[in-house]
Amino acid sequence: MQLSFNLDPTPAPVPALTPNLGQRQREITHRNTRLVYVLQRSRRRSIGLTIGDDGLKVTAPSWVSLQQIDAAVIEKFDWIQKKLHEIQARHQRREQAQSNWRIGGQISYLGSRISLRCDSAQDRLARHEVWFDGDVLAPMNGQSLWLPLPPQSSPEQMRERVQSWLQQQAKNCFALRLSHFEQTTGLRPARWRLSSAKGLWGTCNADGHISLNWRLIHFDLPVIDYVIAHELAHLKQLNHSPAFWQAVQQIYPQYLQGYQALKGLSPADAPAL
Repeated sequence: MQLSFNLDPTPAPVPALTPNLGQRQREITHRNTRLVYVLQRSRRRSIGLTIGDDGLKVTAPSWVSLQQIDAAVIEKFDWIQKKLHEIQARHQRREQAQSNWRIGGQISYLGSRISLRCDSAQDRLARHEVWFDGDVLAPMNGQSLWLPLPPQSSPEQMRERVQSWLQQQAKNCFALRLSHFEQTTGLRPARWRLSSAKGLWGTCNADGHISLNWRLIHFDLPVIDYVIAHELAHLKQLNHSPAFWQAVQQIYPQYLQGYQALKGLSPADAPAL
């Protein structure tokens, strides 16, 4: 995420020297809050603010003073703090997700929290059989997903088995929901597939091909149905115009619940990574 500040300077002529393109760390205090950012000088004509997993980076022309740069940062202080807090919360979710790859760990599946268990029975180990002790289409909190792994299995082994199972459930669930919407609206993609994209929940192209991120299987049906309705609406309107959102509402009148649930989230923030 990036902001730019346009400037209208009348600087003195700059000597034909190689500019200093190195980085330096700066610190300011505003409203009793300490903010550290990385400053990089460049040939650009505006001040740019970029916030990522590594924090705030400011890119500024070589002729802009440090006071002007600090003022630009302070001007957007509330926005910066909000985005930094969102990134911190995302890191915490990811750390929590990583700690769940163990016996007794929990993941979110169709909106319910289910536990991971290891079933070391020789017959299941031999068949590599994963099984769920509830209804795969209507899970309940506290139910368990049993993995054909020995108790000493590594987190990586558990994650690989769980994600493979989740992807299969996503394929089955999404196919059922697409069939439901075809029956109620007559809309059908020319083709659809599962996606593993880290930045998009779904896509639809001009050929009518739809992709749905498998990580949607972590959420309950209203969220899944919203994304499917969103992509189906693109079969009518390949844009995000008012006509498009009207089409979404016609396909799925309760779409706002799913829209709000995913607002500000990306697949990289999903409960199991």
